[in-house]
This record gives sequence, C-alpha cells and structure tokens, in this order.
Amino acid sequence: MAKKPSLISFGSDNHSGVHPQILQSLLDVSEKYAPSYDTDPTSLELKKWIQKNWKAVDSHLVFNGTAANVLCLSAALESFHSVVCTDVAHLYESECGAPEKFVGCKLIPIPHKDGKLSVADVKAALIRRGDQHHNQIKMVSITQPTELGTVYSLQELTELRALCDQEKLYLHIDGARLGNACAALDCDFSKILSFADVATVGGTKNGLLFGELVILNRPELNENFRFRRKQAMQLPSKTRFLAHAFLTYLTAPLLATPLAEAPLWKDIAQKQLAMAQYLGKKLQEQCGIAPLYPVQSNAVFCLIPQEWIKKLREEFFFYVWDEKTFECRLMTSFCTTQEEVDAFIAKIETLKS
Repeated sequence: MAKKPSLISFGSDNHSGVHPQILQSLLDVSEKYAPSYDTDPTSLELKKWIQKNWKAVDSHLVFNGTAANVLCLSAALESFHSVVCTDVAHLYESECGAPEKFVGCKLIPIPHKDGKLSVADVKAALIRRGDQHHNQIKMVSITQPTELGTVYSLQELTELRALCDQEKLYLHIDGARLGNACAALDCDFSKILSFADVATVGGTKNGLLFGELVILNRPELNENFRFRRKQAMQLPSKTRFLAHAFLTYLTAPLLATPLAEAPLWKDIAQKQLAMAQYLGKKLQEQCGIAPLYPVQSNAVFCLIPQEWIKKLREEFFFYVWDEKTFECRLMTSFCTTQEEVDAFIAKIETLKS
C-alpha cells in the first residue's frame, strides 16, 4: 500500500523532526557505559560551559517546557506569592494550571500589547503590597519571543530589569524559542539571559529530540533546585543524551560549513526567521493578507477567510488561533523550505481566483 504523503506543517516547530546533526550527536554519545543522573562527563561539560559563557550560577536539564517553567517558579515563590504575565502567556493559557497545582501561586494576567508586558502594566498591578489579606506579587514572567512572535527589544528588557530591581521582584524568562529572539536581536543567549533571575532555554522547538534547560542566575534559587527537580519527576537518568544534544546545538558549527564561526543554533534560528519573514512578505504582497503583528521570530499571525481553511488544510496544517475571528498561526522550523512556502502561497492564490 502506498504511503499517504504527510501534510506540510506550519502548525508548530514541535512538528519538525530532529535536526540531522543533533540526531548524529545522540549516536556519538551512545557509548557503552557512562554515569547517570548528571554525573557523566558530557553533562558536567555542559554545566561548565554554561557557567563560563552565560555566567549562570547553575543549569539543570529537564524533559519538557511545562516542567521547566513550573520549576523556575517553584525555586522562587511561596504559595502566597503571585506572578504577573500577559493574558496570552503560555504560562497562563497553556500549562493546564500546572503552576497553580504544583507551586500554589497565583498568576495575574495583564492585557498584552503585541504579546508584551510593559513597565507601566507591571507597576499598575503592584497593589496591596504587605497586606496579609492579599497575595503578594513576587515575579514578572515574560516570554521571549512572545506567543505572538514578537520580540522584546534590549531596551525593553533593560527597563523591565530595572523595575524588578527597584521593586524587589524576580524576572522569569520563558525561552522555549530563545534562539529565535537572539537571531532577531543579533545577540547571543548570554545577553538576553543576563536580564533574568531564572529562565528556560528550549531544545525541543529548536531541532532537539526533547529536553529543556533551566538557567538559574541567583545562588538562593539554586540552593535546593536539584531536590525540587527530583520531586517533580524531572531528573533524567541518561542525562548525557540531553546534554550532548544541547552542546551540539549551542557550540558545534554547522557540518555543511565546518569552517564557519556561527554555531548550529544560529543557523537554525536564522533559517526559521528568514522563512517566517519570507512567508509574511509573500502573504502580504501576493495574497493581500497582512500579518497582524511584526514578524520578528518564526511565527506569522494573519486572518484567513473561513471558507479557505478547509481547502488549505487538505495540503497544509496550521492552527486557527481564534475561532471567532479566524486568526491563524503559521510557524516555521528548521525543516521549512522556500518551496513549501511558495506552494502554500500558490494554493491561496488558487482559492482567491
């Protein structure tokens, strides 16, 4: 029986396969024996690299993004604390209440502006501080890039950091797609992470099989983290496989151009950004469909007529983000090609005619 061809997916960067170079790295580290639970040479090498290059107090590997974010909160918060985030934050909308269940804290959603929190928004939320009858705001959480594909500028991050210092708040950065923000801002991970007290760096959405990093920049947050990770069932036994994948992603040059100075993460991020911007440009110029937000990472949001969606989904997968307005999200990954984007645009043009 002939295999049915798979749909071209603009649904999520989670839909991509594993980058071939990362997949090879898993084979390379699959030696006969190695110590487990973070004590193998590869895991220790990753920790040392992060401490040296990102100036982090410590880093910890976990299986997935939900755990990474919840553990970040658990390191900093008591159950009577609260977190300010946007009303579209993944932490607020897409963690199935995990922060509330496992940390016991409260999330305070603030209406977003292009997916972002502003300093003024956070200041307005800082009420009844010290009042024993009211939950106490202790953290600001932002996503970089945001859920709408926009990117906080370095100036915006500077202003948020200054506010957190002034008000004695922790700043958490959800960096599931942090490489894309680095590509947009033309900076390294260390620059963005320097603003955070605690952060996550995603692997799964960036070509890895699985795995996320928790980055801790304050000693007091790291003090008992390894025990929290174990209790949360997020301590991998064969940690070397996650560690080597991250080392390859963060430090190895693209094999196709071994003399290049840029590491693999930058090639992946720049390609994802280029494909998203190409898609956004083609939608606007050839289809008359303007992106709803600036295309600053690997996401394009736009309004697609309801009557086109079923036909488009016969060949292409994407999410309808808002069933009332038919706002759709189109995402690129390292797998996305210009030919796939052109095919999507060509299909829309046939529906227009």
